[in-house]
Amino acid sequence: MKKIAFINNVPFEMQEDETILSFVKRHSGPDRIPTLCDAPNLKPFGSCRVCSVDVALTQDGPAKVMASCHTPVMEGSFIFTDSEKVQRLRRNIIELVLTDHPLDCLTCEVNGNCQLQTVAARVGIRDVRYPKGANHLARPKDTSHPYMVSELSKCINCYRCVRACDEVQGQFVLSMAGRGFNSKIIKGNDVDFADSACVSCGACAQACPTSAISDVFQSKSLVAEEKVRTVCTYCGVGCNIDVATKDSRILSIQAPFDAEVNQGHTCLKGRYAFKFHNHPDRLRSPMIRRNGELEKVSWDEAYDFIAEKLTKIKKQHGPDAIAGISSARCTNEENYLMQKFIRAVIGTNNIDGCARVCHSPTALGMQRTFGTGAATNSIDDIKDTECILIIGANPTAAHPVTGAKIKQFAMKTNNLIVLDPCETELAKYAKYHLQLRPGTNVAVLNMMLYYIISEDLVDADFVENRTEGYADLKESVLNLNIDELEKVSGVDRKLARQAALTYAKAGAAMSFHGLGVTEHSQGTFTVMLIAELAMITGNIGRRGVGVNPLRGQNNVQGSADMGVQPHQGAGYLDITNPQIRKNYEDFYGVAMPTEIGLKSTHMLEAADEGKLKALWIIGEDIAQTDPNAQKVRDSLSKLDLLVVQELFETETTKYATVILPGASFLEKNGTFTNGERRVQRVNQVIAPLPGTKPDGQIIVDIMNKMGYAQPDYHPRTMLQEISQIVPFFKGIKWDELGKNGKQWPVAENGQDTQILHQETFKLGKGRFFFFDFAESKEIEEHGENYPFIMTTVRNLEHYNCGTMTRRTDNVNISTKDVLLINPGDADSKEITSGDKVQLSSARGSVELTAEVSGTVKPGILSTTFHFPEIMVNNITSDVMDSEASCPEYKVVAVDVVKV
Repeated sequence: MKKIAFINNVPFEMQEDETILSFVKRHSGPDRIPTLCDAPNLKPFGSCRVCSVDVALTQDGPAKVMASCHTPVMEGSFIFTDSEKVQRLRRNIIELVLTDHPLDCLTCEVNGNCQLQTVAARVGIRDVRYPKGANHLARPKDTSHPYMVSELSKCINCYRCVRACDEVQGQFVLSMAGRGFNSKIIKGNDVDFADSACVSCGACAQACPTSAISDVFQSKSLVAEEKVRTVCTYCGVGCNIDVATKDSRILSIQAPFDAEVNQGHTCLKGRYAFKFHNHPDRLRSPMIRRNGELEKVSWDEAYDFIAEKLTKIKKQHGPDAIAGISSARCTNEENYLMQKFIRAVIGTNNIDGCARVCHSPTALGMQRTFGTGAATNSIDDIKDTECILIIGANPTAAHPVTGAKIKQFAMKTNNLIVLDPCETELAKYAKYHLQLRPGTNVAVLNMMLYYIISEDLVDADFVENRTEGYADLKESVLNLNIDELEKVSGVDRKLARQAALTYAKAGAAMSFHGLGVTEHSQGTFTVMLIAELAMITGNIGRRGVGVNPLRGQNNVQGSADMGVQPHQGAGYLDITNPQIRKNYEDFYGVAMPTEIGLKSTHMLEAADEGKLKALWIIGEDIAQTDPNAQKVRDSLSKLDLLVVQELFETETTKYATVILPGASFLEKNGTFTNGERRVQRVNQVIAPLPGTKPDGQIIVDIMNKMGYAQPDYHPRTMLQEISQIVPFFKGIKWDELGKNGKQWPVAENGQDTQILHQETFKLGKGRFFFFDFAESKEIEEHGENYPFIMTTVRNLEHYNCGTMTRRTDNVNISTKDVLLINPGDADSKEITSGDKVQLSSARGSVELTAEVSGTVKPGILSTTFHFPEIMVNNITSDVMDSEASCPEYKVVAVDVVKV
């Protein structure tokens, strides 16, 4: 039975739990009722009362004034949006607001885009009858922060900034102090922005209806000529951003409220770290190294040089003497082209990407257990879960928008479990923090499986009908020595039991994991145990559950989907299978290589041995970011040809034979696939800088130069090609992706998939395996001489090697890599915060600034690797995951001394 309410005597259908304001907006448009304190991503608040309407129970009955934003619409009620009484009330409210607001509209940065100005005009303000206030006008402008600006003389006390900081970011920096005319917004304990706990997400600035809180880019001003919607490049969340431009210059970035991924929210990198795009350091011409010096050359000369060299090497040494490393910062279409170039033009499977050194264990582990190496669910499922388990991830720093959602969940439910050696921000909100020793994930997960099985919390129906191998797993797990696992991991068994039972008893439980899982010698096994934890409790195939890897770079998922790996072609198809290979050959029109190629970590070994002669790298600074970096640089120096496509000169370009200037994400079209399998449009905002080209066009050019006919780069035609060879892209079309993209697999009719494995796994049944804990070779071989364990992390302000963020004002917030050391360890080493220390391993040493912190356990050190001046990866090891060959960045045996 439909429920009806009336808007100005016209009947409309109601929806469940709808407010009067949302009801009227849905049927009469977003501007029918004026508002000031309401915002699309905030809960109803009711502080301004501008949204008041008359509500009557009958058409001619008495009406009562109600705030429409938080009043539920009643069945059969009559809502009058513009009665004379309501209009008088609105005018009076706005007059009172304007008594304490500077009337400098024509010179204000938000002139023409100020909601107070708009509402004042809408309600018919012609003059103000009340005397002027003096309190707001005396409040000075705060310009202390690199990005955030406040001018609280223009504040109207609507609380939108406070609520954005609380409800969206969960940072609680802003609050209201004082009463009456003395009421004012304060930051922290009434300090300026720079001294507050602000994380520069900009949610408050976007929420503010005036210019009381803004940013240095004046992102709410109307000077822009155009706004283009695209996708952020800084992590795997895949936030949508609206980029404002004028005269081919980027002015500012805001977040669209209708974005399903981020709902009007971003982190400081997505909103503010864009000035790298036209930085003076940008590469603007191809270069060839001759006699040890780089010379600028034309594109044709660069292409001729490369084609001649590759052809010669292929003829003399065979195609397997050539390899390529593609980039997770490039689009799906560009990654597809790169693997096609290496396979179909060069004739080798020596193709890999940065996923090798981050999430390759995720793909392999989930393929072995589920059949599909991708997130099972969507981030939106956080709304429907009862428990979240985070393993080896710090989302508030590395995936800030998702991290903020998890933080909100933790504060509201107190049902968050964190497994991490460091006390991350989310660990402080966790019900249980299992602060394990780095490298012992398998031990702790086995403890959790032990308690779930021994206390009969297994979902027997799911295990019986949807999985295989459980009996062997059960037998092995119940024979574990819990005393030994407790000792080796440093996690109290009681805590492990409580965490396991909380996860197992939840009606719906989600897990999220990051590089603290994958970058270990047992990374693949850990991923498989996480998957088994979900299967054994039935947390697969429905809302609010699943296994959800937090992808590091923006297109890690997509690059693997497109075949950027040596053992699988586009679509994760086995290149050693004769029938699959024939399908590729028929499609590409050339013979395809038959042998599995080299992983990126093995390419460098081959170069060192003289077997690999040429390497083409797109957008990866492996000389800085790969482990045992000195060994990497030695290997690069032995190549006959090193081609690097980049935005800037890097540590890797120092060894390049040819440098090709690529285009940033702001200068190209294509698609990115985020961590929840969402394929989204990347729309060109500005033209590529003079002298540069989109990376996809560069690959197309060299393919044609070497005799393979490939049409010019455009995502529309590329997706048409990809959809014919990648099964789960079958229904993806450039013109049908819309604003929010589609989550693969996408059927031919365009229907996408939010949840995987609802009825069956790709393998048929999910598979259980048992893995016992094994100590890292790094600790076994070097632990005695190097008694500390160092683990590497990344911080909020920077992105991996910092190539882009170090060329923005983020560098004024986070200025250098620091080494975190426990207070007890600092005392024993006579180290205090700010001291220079030498950090040494079996590979060498580096110098950093120490920061004494209780966030790391005794015996554990932690640092970032964003600044090439430090070169932290000079001391990391080349121990790798036993299955996927992912480097073990998270366990490095070190010692530390004060310099």
